Amino acid sequence: FQPPPLPRALTSPWPVIVVITGGWLITTLLAFTVEALAPWRPVSLAGLGVGVLGTSIFLWQRHSARRGDRGA
Repeated sequence: FQPPPLPRALTSPWPVIVVITGGWLITTLLAFTVEALAPWRPVSLAGLGVGVLGTSIFLWQRHSARRGDRGA
C-alpha cells in the first residue's frame, strides 16, 4: 500500500523561507527604529545573515542536484 503524495504546499520550502525572512526583517526594522530594542540590533543582523547564507547554500545545492552533479 502506497500512501498518497503530500500536497505541494507542504513540500515547498519557499513559504517557510519567506515567513522567517519576513520575521527577521521586521525584527531588524524595529531594532533600528525603536530605541528600547537597540540591544537586538546585532541579533537581528545575525539572523538575517544566517538566513541569507542558508538560503544561498540551499539554492546552490538544488541547482547542482538539478544539473546532475554527483556531490550535490
